[in-house]
Amino acid sequence: MTVDPEAATWIDAARAILDHIEGSQMDAIDELAGWSTDAIAVGGLVHLFGSGHSRIPLEEMFPRYGSFSGFHPMAELSMTFHTEVVGSNGQRQAMFIEQVEGLAEVILSNFEFGSSDVMVVFSASGRSAVPVEIAMGAGRRGLRVAAVTSLAESMAADPTHPSGTRLLDHADLVIDIGTPAGDALVHVPGLGLPVGPGSTLANAAVVNELKVRVAGRLVERGITPAVLTSPSLVGTSESHRLFDQAYSDYAGRLARVLRKSSD
Repeated sequence: MTVDPEAATWIDAARAILDHIEGSQMDAIDELAGWSTDAIAVGGLVHLFGSGHSRIPLEEMFPRYGSFSGFHPMAELSMTFHTEVVGSNGQRQAMFIEQVEGLAEVILSNFEFGSSDVMVVFSASGRSAVPVEIAMGAGRRGLRVAAVTSLAESMAADPTHPSGTRLLDHADLVIDIGTPAGDALVHVPGLGLPVGPGSTLANAAVVNELKVRVAGRLVERGITPAVLTSPSLVGTSESHRLFDQAYSDYAGRLARVLRKSSD
């Protein structure tokens, strides 16, 4: 899609992004919901990976109020901790690390993925080495791979990975978040460069639509997920019970995939 360069406000442009997702990506989201339901229903996991600010949809999915077990956020702090900005743990290091070839395989080697598991990789550009190789490695391990990316951003520049490929080339399913090249949505008069990125909003829309659809499908199968719920809705005691139930379920699922040996 193309964001209107004359959009008066960021909200105008963001609304267009949501319209794009609703108008063109719902079938893909629904297909991913089916994969995810199949995995969660048999005790498996939907693994979520993102570097940089693409870590945000991982945390939006789980754990937070209105979410449930079955989704495994895989966020490496070395690539996703941005608040130091400069100096130790600064942005220069994070941006360097997400381009390190071979790191994805080290990350994946910590797990023995289940046969029903799914991998979802978030990357607006789809060109950084680590997300690309996470998708490649997951595919080699037999997982179905979904890429949540911006087609416009991904195709705006040549691939940087030595394979000459992008994230979308290693995905069984692609969800286009619709953000423009460069991510920023609004051109401010008198300022030569656009401001106000849109990928966080777009990713949040995708994961929450996915979450709701998976919940519905699980209920249709007679499975009631333990939803993390605020005490303001259910009271302190019930909120604690739901948290314990969800965390216990998540711990059991994760324990089954953690690799116990380096062999």
